[in-house]
Amino acid sequence: MSEAQDILGIIAGNRSLPFELARGARAAGVRRLVAVAFEGETDPAFASLVDRIEWLRVGQLDRMIRFFADEGVRRCVMVGQLAPKNLFDLRPDLRAMKLLFRLKEKHAHSIFGGIAQELAADGITLIEATPWLQALMPAPGFAMGKALTEDQEADVAYGFRIAKEVSRLEIGQTVIVKNGAVLAVEGFEGTDRCLTRGGELAGKKGGAVAVKVSKQQHDMRFDIPCVGRTTLEVCGSAGIQVLAFEAGKTLLLDQSELPDVLRRSKLSLVAGRCS
Repeated sequence: MSEAQDILGIIAGNRSLPFELARGARAAGVRRLVAVAFEGETDPAFASLVDRIEWLRVGQLDRMIRFFADEGVRRCVMVGQLAPKNLFDLRPDLRAMKLLFRLKEKHAHSIFGGIAQELAADGITLIEATPWLQALMPAPGFAMGKALTEDQEADVAYGFRIAKEVSRLEIGQTVIVKNGAVLAVEGFEGTDRCLTRGGELAGKKGGAVAVKVSKQQHDMRFDIPCVGRTTLEVCGSAGIQVLAFEAGKTLLLDQSELPDVLRRSKLSLVAGRCS
């Protein structure tokens, strides 16, 4: 392994995925981990898992790239949530402003794709994190929690069809359905707010089904669908009864904690294929 290949840069968002990535990369023999983290987003405890870390405001694109270049990083990964709507909220630097100005369409893939191009301009390649995370992607047939009813299975199948079409249109990757009706579609607000909104629209009795998918020709470099403890807790608070996600293309995080969350929330969790 060359020195450049032995160093991995990490653009670390929030929640637990940056931790999983760092542990997986270490286990695979990556010698040096260099990370950028974001104030108010990244868990401060993540710093203990890497060799060097730079704390930035969201939007400091030039500083991020210069830090990686100075540390000898030639390949990096992007892991953890960093909502597109928040990406440039906090005083974007000149490089970030120029990037946004160039983009005709401002959605997750266009924004993160633009960041990948800026990195490449300085000799840094944004690569997929999936080689270090495959063990966290359940296969078809995975299920936890209560068995689904026939009505819920029908809503899951319908939700997969709708979610795939919505994602194809670059709107979002999550939909909430109940009794064959679409209650909510994820937009720029992100998954958690979509879940909350859909749960409210399901009425006092709840019972909605949430479905999360990957996009067609999904670019896993900067957007790996994830489900974890926080997602399940949001579903529970919203009265959602089933969370279904696309098998083989979704990371399932916090796995040791999930059975207890499912019991408390009376939630079912399943992995399926999109027809």
